[in-house]
Amino acid sequence: MKTHPKKRIDIMVEAPLMKRVLDLLDQQGVKGYTVLSALAGRGKDGAWHRDGVVGRAGALVMIFCVLDESRVDEVLEPLFALVSRQIGLVTVSDVQVIRQEHF
Repeated sequence: MKTHPKKRIDIMVEAPLMKRVLDLLDQQGVKGYTVLSALAGRGKDGAWHRDGVVGRAGALVMIFCVLDESRVDEVLEPLFALVSRQIGLVTVSDVQVIRQEHF
């Protein structure tokens, strides 16, 4: 089966920032993205978990999107400006997709 190279951007941020990130992705013409709740993990400050967190403050979400490599910098620049002073993480990785017309 033929696959096509793309880039995947993963963005983990506090839930209250989610709408601003999604608005930015929409403004940048990103065709699609998915949002997942982050339940637990471990980072540079140790383990964390969602248990006991009331409301959205302190809750984390993971937003990911897949796009052409040629678009990565134009999406990352305004994204970095938005999230650089926030709690979270942004990664970029290589992926292979089957239906390239979706991206």
